Amino acid sequence: MRARPGRVTIYDVAERAGVSISTVSLAVSAPHRVRPETRERIVAAATALGYRMTAGRRVGAARIAVAAPFTTYPSYLRRLSGMLRRARDAAVDIIPYDLDSAASADEPLLDVLPTRTDVSGLVVMGVPLGGAARRASRAARIPVVYVDVVPTRADVGGPVVLVDDRDGGAQIGRHLAELGHRRVLFVHEPQRSEAYVSAGMLRIDGLEEHVAVTRLAVSHPASIDDRVFRAALAADATAIVANHDQFAAAILSAQRARPEHDRLAVVGYDDGEVAAALGLTTVRQPFEESGRTALELVLGLVSGATASHETVRLAPTLVARASTLVPAASAAGEGVRNAPR
Repeated sequence: MRARPGRVTIYDVAERAGVSISTVSLAVSAPHRVRPETRERIVAAATALGYRMTAGRRVGAARIAVAAPFTTYPSYLRRLSGMLRRARDAAVDIIPYDLDSAASADEPLLDVLPTRTDVSGLVVMGVPLGGAARRASRAARIPVVYVDVVPTRADVGGPVVLVDDRDGGAQIGRHLAELGHRRVLFVHEPQRSEAYVSAGMLRIDGLEEHVAVTRLAVSHPASIDDRVFRAALAADATAIVANHDQFAAAILSAQRARPEHDRLAVVGYDDGEVAAALGLTTVRQPFEESGRTALELVLGLVSGATASHETVRLAPTLVARASTLVPAASAAGEGVRNAPR
């Protein structure tokens, strides 16, 4: 039954957008299952009518949508936990959306959100916004804060929270160079598109300030096999640097099953309980701090307390452990120590 006259309902949105009520509902609950042009039409209709969903909402609470590849990279869950801790001290409802990894997409742009027009603000982590999502957020006047997304001219318009990945790579490079390493193998997931600057690209840039780098793309940690060690041998590398700790842990596991490769140094990136348990040298990212900072920024924009569009850069920290204790000369002979950089 329709609501009393004067109140905008889902029926009104469906009628204006020229779609069924079920399509409007699907666009809210599972936006990735609705065609982009249909989503845009629904957002435009809801925005024009002033439609807001209120079911289950806390009175006076700001609703913040958070979109990230949560199930692909556990690190984004740690960022989310920083937001949740900060949200305890404020009237904030956080709505998470799981996304595909940008690295696996031909067009790594987020065009799904914001379909819900009842959100007060949007935090996007790890995936750049596409044109449709930017247009929708502007039409709905929803402020956007980016995390772990290197800004481009198209993205200008919202604050950005970044961990300095170039510096993180440089810290690894300096550490390995001090141990006598001159050539390293960098293991990372395939990046299908060059349309954005990934964290891995920046880490390689930092590494190359101190050591020579050969790259190897690996689809998944479970696919780590002898190919990694053959690639290291072919590159005359004495250390393997992984783009994140999941790859590094898999490399250590494979290495322990192959004693002939146990003198290769291994470095990860992220840090956490697994890295500490494995004795893995890695770079610690301030995940929780980045999440808390992003939430504070978006709440400031929502409340009007700030109009800042600044880029906030947080510092990573190298944590040296047992996986790099073997000097390069022991791994590949004394000649490596004297090899040119």
